[in-house]
Amino acid sequence: MLCEKPLATRLADAAALLEHAVRARRVVFPCHNYKHAPVVTAIRGIIASGRIGKVRSVTLGTFRNTHAKGVTEWNTHWRRKVRYSGGGIAMDHGSHTFYLTFEWMGGWPTAVTAKMANQEPEKWDTEDNFSAVLTFPSGLADVHLTWTAGVRKVIYTVQGERGAITVDDDELQLATMRATGGADVAQGAVTWDVERRTIESDWMDASHTRWFNAMFDKFLQAIETGDFAGEEAQDAYRCLEIITTAYRSAGEGCRELPLGAPPGADGRIA
Repeated sequence: MLCEKPLATRLADAAALLEHAVRARRVVFPCHNYKHAPVVTAIRGIIASGRIGKVRSVTLGTFRNTHAKGVTEWNTHWRRKVRYSGGGIAMDHGSHTFYLTFEWMGGWPTAVTAKMANQEPEKWDTEDNFSAVLTFPSGLADVHLTWTAGVRKVIYTVQGERGAITVDDDELQLATMRATGGADVAQGAVTWDVERRTIESDWMDASHTRWFNAMFDKFLQAIETGDFAGEEAQDAYRCLEIITTAYRSAGEGCRELPLGAPPGADGRIA
């Protein structure tokens, strides 16, 4: 089953879905299409090459000037009504953001603290601005999502021990450290080599049609290998866990809350 993200709006339902997929021997596979954006593919290659060293922190900003509208024939603004959507921009865009942090930070987070706001509470009951900090064993991830921006854009940074990646839509900058001698940076011990690339990724096209073929290939591979509740599905469960826990955190005065202990020895659901 190829499904939209998130898997569900309640964590128990997502867990039940994965467990049923294993029992029924049918693949459940979420549409985590941001993994296949050309600029994200480039980030993956740079991290894998070791050029920036171990990743210590990431920031991910998703800026939208409105919520995605539904069809005019039925409930165009359903994303702004919690009874239909389960939440606002965190429920809508959180998954795309969080599964990228898993890949770049090399694991799942252990805690989250979050804050959110609704700029039009008289009209809607879902958040349109959301910020969170995820704690990973290797560092931190800072996330900001908004439906009230002045421009549609993504801005990502990936900070490693020996360099960094900065992404502004299709523009990628790679800075790598070069030792030159001396005691510290202030004394000229380090300089940075900077490389800039333009990687067309169609961020302004909300359909992202060019990203899907590679994702479909992964889905077919999961079917062929019998990976019924595989890595993508596990990530989808963790995304929803973060979203629901972040909502609790925001409701409890931005209190840091732990994320669930892995249910199995390998951390997999089902």
